[in-house]
Amino acid sequence: MKKMALAAVTAVSVLTLGACSSGDKDVIATTKSGDVTKEELYTTLKKQAGGDALNLLVQQKVLADKYKVSDKEIDKKMEEYKKTLGEDRLKQLQDEFGKDYIKDQVKYELLTQKAAKANIKITDKEVKAYYDDLKGKIRASHILVADKKTADEVEKKLDKGEKWDAVVSEYSTDTASAAQGGDVGWFAKEGQMDENFSKAAFKLKVNEISKPVKSQFGYHIIKKTEERGKYDDMKADLKKELLNQKQADTNEIQTILNKLVKDADVKVKDKELENTFKEKSEQPAQDQQPAQNQQSQQNQ
Repeated sequence: MKKMALAAVTAVSVLTLGACSSGDKDVIATTKSGDVTKEELYTTLKKQAGGDALNLLVQQKVLADKYKVSDKEIDKKMEEYKKTLGEDRLKQLQDEFGKDYIKDQVKYELLTQKAAKANIKITDKEVKAYYDDLKGKIRASHILVADKKTADEVEKKLDKGEKWDAVVSEYSTDTASAAQGGDVGWFAKEGQMDENFSKAAFKLKVNEISKPVKSQFGYHIIKKTEERGKYDDMKADLKKELLNQKQADTNEIQTILNKLVKDADVKVKDKELENTFKEKSEQPAQDQQPAQNQQSQQNQ
């Protein structure tokens, strides 16, 4: 969200300064060596980030025209950010950029997600390839804490019947997986996870929870959630997983946005920026790794 906000700040800065007449000599900073005018600042920003800013602003226009986001959806997403970023961090962003501005960026994010959902499809061939790649792998969730004392405390709460997701949210220091109930995805017995983590996870039965396991990252309480079964039984869930992975893939999303912008028949009247969208359409797609293998090991 921070990256998104900063990119949009640059775009809005260029747009706002661009609203001034090209000959605007208003002074925005003074020094003993000379003054800095709005025109100079606008020219510098335009040269440094004009193309990216223009592209972002056009994307926002195109998305808002094709898809709709309600205030209720925005408020719901803001609540999610309050949990994942922390209330203090969200407030810091709001103080820095303004509450309305942050909401606008959340709206843009939601519009982008709707565009992804409307344009990304998964074939049976892709699902079968994904299934085949899961051979010898299991799926697990975990709660990561710093010390044995906290791990024992977590274990006691789970033994007393407290809900897994609630305990994950309360204790896990792995914030990325905590947002998904502690899910770390599918992994093989060797080569992907910390050795102690992997050994403990593979000994479990499905839905069984381990005792505290020490690794180089701290202490884990591990829950084995799934192992590969019959293709027909797993097909629907695997298709949904693949769809979610693709919808979160920045390369996939950028391809969609580029096509939407191309279809919008954009005509740039500024000579210095006239090649902005031609350059975007000519950019080669980046090599993509299977979404399966993008799981970071830093928190396991």
